[in-house]
Formats: sequence, structure tokens, C-alpha cells
Amino acid sequence: MAATDFKDYYSILGVNKTASNDEIKQAFRRLARKFHPDVNPGNKQAEARFKEVNEAYEVLSDPDKRRKYDQFGQYWKQAGQAWSPGGAGAGGVNVGFDDFEFGRYGSFDEFINDLLGRFGGAGAPGTPGAPGARTGGTRQTYSYTTSGRRSSGTGGFDGFTDPTVGFDGSAASTDREAAIALTLSEAFHGVQKRLSVGSETIEVRIPPGAKPGSRVRVRGKGLVNPATQQRGDLYLKVDIQPHSFFKFEGDNLVCEVPITPDEAVLGAAIDVPTPDGSVKLNVPAGVRSGQSLRLRGKGWTLPKGGRTDLLVKIAIVPPKDLSSTEREYYEKIRSSRSFNPRDRLPQVRL
Repeated sequence: MAATDFKDYYSILGVNKTASNDEIKQAFRRLARKFHPDVNPGNKQAEARFKEVNEAYEVLSDPDKRRKYDQFGQYWKQAGQAWSPGGAGAGGVNVGFDDFEFGRYGSFDEFINDLLGRFGGAGAPGTPGAPGARTGGTRQTYSYTTSGRRSSGTGGFDGFTDPTVGFDGSAASTDREAAIALTLSEAFHGVQKRLSVGSETIEVRIPPGAKPGSRVRVRGKGLVNPATQQRGDLYLKVDIQPHSFFKFEGDNLVCEVPITPDEAVLGAAIDVPTPDGSVKLNVPAGVRSGQSLRLRGKGWTLPKGGRTDLLVKIAIVPPKDLSSTEREYYEKIRSSRSFNPRDRLPQVRL
């Protein structure tokens, strides 16, 4: 890295060199929200600032990297523990690393050996004849981070990171989410929808059986990762418009069907709508208002095949307008009725 390429990570985050970890994290979150690509679509300047903020936070949030950065400045990545003020190469030598090809070194020690050889250094750890020098060809291990996970490898350099970082410092996804409103019929049977996503129009097939809150994945229609130029996925969150008759109760559908008092007393066979047509339901004699009767396999479509149940809630509805004949018979029933549904109420006490 040339001297003119030095990045002041403290200045980028707008904090002092004495800033605490919490202050660094707060500054990062504030700037990440401000310059995040989701907030600034197509803004190259904001994208560049977002990368700088991520880079600064990735270094300053790691105690070991921050210590190296504070000690060695622009050469913190190359120096590390093997390049110390007391070792060869110290004493004010202005060293440029631009012509070093780091990828050809098996370990950081090999890089230091070559560096000291070029500048006449001797006696540093790892150099021939130095105390504790290694004569074998053992390779060190390193780790690198991608999407918040660390993976093992060989070599001597640390800190390869995924450039896309979320507001909280974790790896941010290039996936995005949008809401899609469906009628109950569209969700039940499945539907082909044409949607506008940013500047493009896409055709989306919603499979049968989508439920409120479920998500449909559309591959390759998310945000573009500025580092890899690969697109994430689009997730459509399903919102189903209210229906006048059917409602959801868990995985099942539920509806309410009114019956007359005589049907409740004597029982009846009634027609009940289902999502794919009307069916006969046998109402048992003596059914209570609010009681649910189950129609198996007549509920919601399951994505992997089959159907849930339809729960039919009974509502006993008395007539408001009676003919003279109806009134006469209801009066006869009342005068001769032996059943009293409130006969236990007098015994109720606090």
C-alpha cells in the first residue's frame, strides 16, 4: 500500500483514537444506515462510502487488528506481530510494500524473511540463525471470514471479509422482501402475477396453498452485491384479502352457517359452501349454537398435496317475522314445553 493510499479509519467513522468499542459500534451503525445501498439505490458515492465504513469497522471492532493498526498505521496488515519496533527494520526505515506479491509466501514469516533480506535486516524471529528459527517447511494456518463465518485454510494472512455488512455489523443479505396481496381464490388455486420490481417487470407464479404471512422465493431478483455483482433473491410475503365467508383458523378454514330453531331441535341436512363447491352437511338433532361441525378434507390446499378441514360453526337464528301459523305453533310449543335450559341458575352463588 502506498503512503498516499493510507485510510484513517478513525476519521472515516468520525471517532477519536481513544473511542470505546461501544462508541465505534454506534458510529458504524449510524453511518451504515446512512450509506446502505438499500437506502441509496444506484448511488455510487454512497456505495463507496458504505464500503469504507465497513472496512473501518471491520478493523477497529477487532481488538487485535485495531492494536496492529494503531501501531503500524498503513502497514498494519503486512506487519503484525513479526514486525515489531525492537526488531530489524525498525529505527525509522521508510519501507514500501507495493512490489511484494503476498500470495507467493507460504507464511508471514517467509514474507518477513524476504523483506529483511531486501533491506539488510538480520536476527528477526524466523530468519536463518535467529533463536527459535524454523528449519522445516511447516505452513501456518489462517482463518478468514465470509458472511459472518470463519473458515480454515493455509498461509499466514488474516481478515478476508465479505464486504456486505448489515447495520449491526453482521453480514447483510442481498435478498429483499416485498408484500403481495392475493384474493382467497388466488391463494387457494394459485395464480400467475406480473409485478414491477424496481425498473423491471417480472412474471411470478404463486403456487396453490399460500397462506397469510407465508413467503414465496423468486431466485435472482434481489439486490446486487457490489463486490461480486451477484444478485440475491426476492421474497414475496403473502397478504390475503379478507373473505366474506371463509376465514383461517390455524391450518384449517372456518365458516359460520345459520340454522333455524326447528333444524337445531330436529336435525337437518343442509348445503354448506366449500372452496370448491357446495356439499351436504348433516346437522345432528339438539346441536347448540356455536358448536363446530367438521368437514374433513374440505379446507385449505396444502403445498405438498391434500387438504385441511373445513370447520362449520353453527349459529341458531330465530325468525324475526312470523306468519300467523308460525306464531300459533311457537305459542303451543311454549305452553307445552317441558325443557328449561335455565333450571340450574337459581343455585348459582358467588
